[in-house]
Amino acid sequence: MSNRGSDMLILQIAIFIFVGITGTAVVLTRDVRSQVIGLSFYGLILAMMFFIYQAPDVALSQIVIGAVALPLMFMLAIAKIRRNEHQRKELKDKQEHKAA
Repeated sequence: MSNRGSDMLILQIAIFIFVGITGTAVVLTRDVRSQVIGLSFYGLILAMMFFIYQAPDVALSQIVIGAVALPLMFMLAIAKIRRNEHQRKELKDKQEHKAA
């Protein structure tokens, strides 16, 4: 095996290990915001893996979808849920205050 081939094999093994580590970290994280940030980082690592395996078109798609759009949608959804919970709590407090 040539030196270039062995370097590529080491890089491929390293990226697979890194994908496994980042994926596990995302799953084991319990804070929602940290999960979303980890998911974005995981998307970038996957994009690097696709690029290493000579699929730059898939890597670009992964960057746009997995590292930008998906985490952005999650963050917007989380913000909306928290805003709705806050509004419900305020409404409940007002109703309790009127009843008292």
